[in-house]
Amino acid sequence: MKKTVAASAFVIGAGALLFFLLSRSGDASMILLNGVIYTLDERKPLASALAIRGDRIIAVGSDREITSSFRAEKTIDLGGKPVYPGFIDSHAHMEGLGAALMNLDLSGTLSEEEAAGRVAGAVRDTARGGWIRGRGWDQNRWPGKGFPTRAALDRASPSAPVFLTRVDGHAVWVNSKALEIAGIDRETPDPPGGKILRDRSGKPTGVFIDNAVDALQSVIPPPSAEERTEAVRRAVRACVACGLTEVHDMGVDSGGVAVYRNLIDGGQFPFRVYAAISGSSSASWASFRKSGPVKDARGGRLTIRAVKFYADGALGSRGAALIEPYSDDPGNRGLTLTSRGELLEAAEQALDAGFQLCTHAIGDRANAFVLDVYDEALTSRGAKGRDIRFRVEHAQVLASADIPRFKALGVIPVMQASHCTSDMPWAVQRLGPRRIKGAYAWRSLLREGSIIPGGSDSPVESPNPLWGFYAAVTRQDQNGLPEEGWNAGERMTREEALKSYTLWGAFAAFQEKEKGSIEPGKWADMVVLTDDIMKIDPPKILTTRVAKTIIAGEVVYDAPRGSGGLAP
Repeated sequence: MKKTVAASAFVIGAGALLFFLLSRSGDASMILLNGVIYTLDERKPLASALAIRGDRIIAVGSDREITSSFRAEKTIDLGGKPVYPGFIDSHAHMEGLGAALMNLDLSGTLSEEEAAGRVAGAVRDTARGGWIRGRGWDQNRWPGKGFPTRAALDRASPSAPVFLTRVDGHAVWVNSKALEIAGIDRETPDPPGGKILRDRSGKPTGVFIDNAVDALQSVIPPPSAEERTEAVRRAVRACVACGLTEVHDMGVDSGGVAVYRNLIDGGQFPFRVYAAISGSSSASWASFRKSGPVKDARGGRLTIRAVKFYADGALGSRGAALIEPYSDDPGNRGLTLTSRGELLEAAEQALDAGFQLCTHAIGDRANAFVLDVYDEALTSRGAKGRDIRFRVEHAQVLASADIPRFKALGVIPVMQASHCTSDMPWAVQRLGPRRIKGAYAWRSLLREGSIIPGGSDSPVESPNPLWGFYAAVTRQDQNGLPEEGWNAGERMTREEALKSYTLWGAFAAFQEKEKGSIEPGKWADMVVLTDDIMKIDPPKILTTRVAKTIIAGEVVYDAPRGSGGLAP
């Protein structure tokens, strides 16, 4: 043990000496001065200036220290603005975000009729034989909160097939033309892990949940490589404008990896992605399991060392797997999308191939099931106690007995703070007053010693990390309600929320030595904001703008002059 510590100390000391010697040369590619820099380096938590050479930070200190030691090709006077490590979204869907920006937007609709009206407006712009696709509807925002039916879509679009994805991505709403093309009728059975909603006569109403969606997706023409590439381009533009420097893309197939590599090879990818291969795409997972993890040589633009599986559905569509039935739907305990045997096999395969397993689990039954499988796999492979960093994506509803198990097993709960504030108007109806205490339980997990990498699950939520930061520290909606915060005892501190979108996200991707804080030797990834989110009143966090986003020592987003920034 002493030899290991000594060896580690030698490596750290050698690294520090190397950067000290490099800094003595005095040449830098960029200097940032006159700022308030939150480094998240415990040895020097605050600074006013830093120097960058190439894609790395080479020095952090005061204005005087930096200007007396370095000269640079470019110097940026921050004018007192705050600087933070580049924000990391630890759970998002890049191609899904870009597609949502390209297709019909149903977010914010307040009724079934309003959503159908947007479809009617899209009919004239749809080529003959083409599909109308959209995303973002949420029946919980509508009067009565009941699921919609195909009747409204049939009136809006009697001839063109319509495929509308719910905000959470776990249900779709279609018209009769889509059912006709897919050959789905009252005789079509529910598939394992899926549900077709039906009227009293057994005829499909037009809403399909989780695995039931597959039969519809199979008849929709897949997007071309050009369309997929454009979706990623649009997603990257949205992300850097929000101050994001990296996204953990949850569920990428071989085609998606090809899009990333082509953009990188063409010098058109000013971003970083930590990709989890889609376990539901068996061919892709088999291929990468054979070839092994990948770290792209071009400055860490693309890392592939994780795989994504689903244990259950979503709470909003009542597909999350619960131990006891839904409080507002007696008899329904949700859906399990992967069997115990399948997930155990995936966990063992991931361990053998050197991949991190990331499993979507929202309901308390799903979370318990995933932790049980992880425990069994780690034990069977002799990996218990090792730094494996298996993840649970969402960890949204937890039984009290399972909260300490995350830390005990070394499993990382990756959560989305804005899910809490989006769901709070109806979550108690789903779960009841007792079970809700284990929902979005950030403080309870932190108290046990877990970290919580933060994300957006975009396009489910906005990719803007400042909205997530606000939700984490207030547990209020964007109107400031409820005034005391919803289950306020589970809030994060501002320092915890900042770590959630920086250091903890880096750790969740095995990148804590490369990024997540502002210190010499790490990648020069950072964001400059118009206001100091560590000090301003909470409502002002929502109006704070991104002034600059810097990735690998390059300014990849610069707010338009006079705007102060942009927060989509």
